[in-house]
Amino acid sequence: MRTVFLASLRTHTRRYVAAMIAVTASVAFVVVIGVLTSGARAGFMETTGSPYRGADYVVDAAKDGRERGPSCCPGTLDTSAAIELIDRLGDNASGLGRVALPAHREGGAPLGSGEFRGQTTVGPIAAAEDLRWQKLVSGRFPARTGEAVMHVWDAQAQEVAVGDRIRVGKGATATDLDVVGIVESPTTWTQASMYVTWPQYRQWRDQPTFHVGSVAVRGEVGPLPEGMKVWSADEYVRDGLAGLNNDTDMIALMLLLFAGVALVVSVLVVANTFSILFAQRLRDFALLRCVGATRRQVLDSVRREAATVGVLASLTGTLIGFGLGYGLLPMINTLAPTTPLAAPAPPVPWLLGGFGVGLLVTMIASWLPTRHVVAVSPLAALRPEAAVMHTATGRARLALAALLLVTGPALLGMAMIRDSTLFMVAGGASVFSGILLVGPVLVPRLVRVTGALLGPAGRLATENAVRNPRRTAATTAALLVGVTLTTAVLTGMATWRAGLDEVNARHHPIDAALTSLDEPITIDLLDRVRRTPGVEQAIAVDGAVARITGFDKPLPVLTAPDAAQVARDGGAFARVEQPGTIRLDLDAFVDPSIRPGDQVTVRVGDRQAQLRVVALSGWGEAGLVAPETLAQLTDAPEPHVIWVRAAASADPLMLVDELDGLADAAGAKIEDQLQAQAVANRELDILTWSVLGLLGISVAIALIGIANTLGLSVLERAREHALLRALGLTRRQLRRMLAAEAVLMSGVATLLGTTIGVGFAWVAYETVVKRALTRAIMLIPWPSLGVVVLTAALAGLLAAVLPARRAARVTPAAGLSLD
Repeated sequence: MRTVFLASLRTHTRRYVAAMIAVTASVAFVVVIGVLTSGARAGFMETTGSPYRGADYVVDAAKDGRERGPSCCPGTLDTSAAIELIDRLGDNASGLGRVALPAHREGGAPLGSGEFRGQTTVGPIAAAEDLRWQKLVSGRFPARTGEAVMHVWDAQAQEVAVGDRIRVGKGATATDLDVVGIVESPTTWTQASMYVTWPQYRQWRDQPTFHVGSVAVRGEVGPLPEGMKVWSADEYVRDGLAGLNNDTDMIALMLLLFAGVALVVSVLVVANTFSILFAQRLRDFALLRCVGATRRQVLDSVRREAATVGVLASLTGTLIGFGLGYGLLPMINTLAPTTPLAAPAPPVPWLLGGFGVGLLVTMIASWLPTRHVVAVSPLAALRPEAAVMHTATGRARLALAALLLVTGPALLGMAMIRDSTLFMVAGGASVFSGILLVGPVLVPRLVRVTGALLGPAGRLATENAVRNPRRTAATTAALLVGVTLTTAVLTGMATWRAGLDEVNARHHPIDAALTSLDEPITIDLLDRVRRTPGVEQAIAVDGAVARITGFDKPLPVLTAPDAAQVARDGGAFARVEQPGTIRLDLDAFVDPSIRPGDQVTVRVGDRQAQLRVVALSGWGEAGLVAPETLAQLTDAPEPHVIWVRAAASADPLMLVDELDGLADAAGAKIEDQLQAQAVANRELDILTWSVLGLLGISVAIALIGIANTLGLSVLERAREHALLRALGLTRRQLRRMLAAEAVLMSGVATLLGTTIGVGFAWVAYETVVKRALTRAIMLIPWPSLGVVVLTAALAGLLAAVLPARRAARVTPAAGLSLD
């Protein structure tokens, strides 16, 4: 049988290439996921986790529910214990924290501008170079007390350069610091405006905002004071990443989910490929049985062939995935510079896992086809194959499919009634499994209906596509999985984004506000704001500066009949129709002493009014009143606020920076919601594109399956194609027939997957989205779904190009002579 095994590999190399392509694609996908996951973690370590990059361990407060740290920063380390630990470890420790202090330039001019004028934040910098996470831009790091480096953003904003002197602190703790360098810090966890040596930082330990959040340690930690806990640096950063996503490592979870999807698709594709391969060789196996080979020998031979294909394909896929993954990292960094990935060390577990998974997928996918081979007697194998769905196995399949298609919708209904994610997942899996099981009956009928639209030209393609119902169903199943998930994700993301936009419009109706309390807003300032790149519209809002009980500073009281020009909610937040009330954005104040429903006294000059507080949010530190109320408070309202609406294409950071400059020059201050919205939108965009990219790879694997099936079908039907050519079918007509066959299969899978995907998205909307976003309305992104349908149809057509060209190259005489 060894001779037979080697001869089979040589003879059927062309056929096995199809199976190798499917396995290689799935293994490469798994390895790419491993590289990207490792790159995401390495990028997180380079940015947010950079304070722990050179550390072996991290000491943080024990999460036992007890409040520790100073009153400003509960949950941080006990100050005295942290200082004692860092002093004991010396250069092997890097304390991470910051303190807010008064700050003035040499000569007395206050540092900073706007709300934080005359203040700065100071953090410690590690003594050991490999524990320093700040990146030096110019100058040098501080080496002694009295020296500091400044963050590049603050240095640019405050026009501070190397060599300048800043006086930090007041009273006995006031210190003159020479700026010896400019740095950038890639994280916001412990970012400060200035950094000093640990002994310098420790001098401000009695300040109310002084704290040490954690300690990065190189080498052994030794005994820990009470209330502290030690983590490995990698574990601490990984937990921190999960903490940003509600204690869920979303990167790993999402990538593993789609790795599972790709593997399921690969199993379907490879199983279908092996089914076709072994079906084509059924007569060969029968002849081997007739000349004395036992069932066991034939079984071992074909499984050795499958294992050889699995090893070669898995090795190839591992190498391709490794190169592709590392090639994608710079591309992603170019396309998404705000979320950079770093080149990680080779992810050995993922490489070994990808190889092992490829081999396992191949053996699993070939298991049933090989059993089917030896289950057929030699005499039966020499006869034409019987119809598929009329066997006992087919009837059992249909019975199980019927059961699943009954219980699945029932579970989905329970999910919507009880808002149960568990029922939703179980019901969706049941429905989809039932559809896959009934595929050999359902898909051929849909292909016939669709093929009828092609007229006489598509009749041959339709008959060829449905000739083997099980093969057709298995071929379309892989694409069906990918399209269903893509449709569900697109619809779910569109619905979720629309719901979030509606929530943001209600809670943050104004993108940015410029407020001037001392002087009214001038027409010149309004014009300059409107001319700022990125501003779609800006209006000046009339009102008066008032004193309100419960607030220690004056606030503008406004009425805004033109708010609809700039408001995201159409101006609904500013329509105060009931006199005697005042709407306040309580989210804009740190600690207001009033609550919704309270009565407050509003004074403008010698006039006053008793008003009831209504709490809304999203426009900043100003009160909104009815026109009658404003007329009661002043006879001459003046514009004290400019409301800004940003253009959709605006860069939030640049726009806020430009507006801040205009406000500072005019003695006003700026309040913005743009940056928070930009962060939320960026996270959703990254998630959406990541999901679609991974699903796209799954769909690509499915289309490889269609190309494999069609290519093997071309080999199987070579004599038939030769006969058609001999009867007058031209090469172009033959290519068109095969292309139509591929389009029929991909089109049916795409339309069926789109329908099922929209249905699943509706269930998810009723079960999950409406629970989180009560006003959300399901939105079907028809243009995006149209692109999916068109792309899948074109990809199916593309998958037919090479098999069709190969079939057309065979002459009728040569084709009729094939066995």
